[in-house]
Amino acid sequence: MKKILSIILTMLLTAQLTLAAPFNANAKTKRIPAGTKLSLKMLTPLNTTTNTVGTDFTAMLETDQKAEDDIILPMGSIVRGNIRAIKDAKRMSKGAILYLDFDHVVTPNGRQLPLSLTIIGRQDSTADGGITTTRGYFDAWKQTCKKSGQITTDTIEWGKNVTDSGWQYVIVPVSAAGGVFGTAGYFVYDSIADMIRKGKDVVINQGEILNVILVEPIDVPVI
Repeated sequence: MKKILSIILTMLLTAQLTLAAPFNANAKTKRIPAGTKLSLKMLTPLNTTTNTVGTDFTAMLETDQKAEDDIILPMGSIVRGNIRAIKDAKRMSKGAILYLDFDHVVTPNGRQLPLSLTIIGRQDSTADGGITTTRGYFDAWKQTCKKSGQITTDTIEWGKNVTDSGWQYVIVPVSAAGGVFGTAGYFVYDSIADMIRKGKDVVINQGEILNVILVEPIDVPVI
């Protein structure tokens, strides 16, 4: 009886050691250093109108991550996270703000390694790491100026392309004048509207690429 118990205990200890092996502090790892830039393809669409704080999302690594010429995180590795916070859109064209937490990446051997990432390279990012649409009236007003100028450009191009005859020399100035009046009207109307309307909600589409940077290094176990 004692012999059977001894065998069972030995088997249980062996199984425990086997399960614990991947988590051994002495396990061989390779490091992806802080400051490494990653590209993630969003697999989950997000929207500040329909999603709430705590909503989970997944993304996929777009490129292989190497260390010493070895691929330690292959393209297609899954990154998971959730919505940390949402600030609703407000009047004066202040857009909603979306804050994302990237929780962990799944390694080829199934380990879940914690991540600390910051989104980079977006003109619509905020100083505290969120994603927005317009930061307020002045930002919306600049967009209105850009749209207004495009009206004049489009009308002039229309005048050039409407005919290839000598009538171009008549039509282009007329279309340009019309564009100027249209631009002025749009500019005045939209500048006033920018002070009244609420800002837009943040939408991240499925398949959209987010560029991020590692804030802290990650040590990836290797076989």
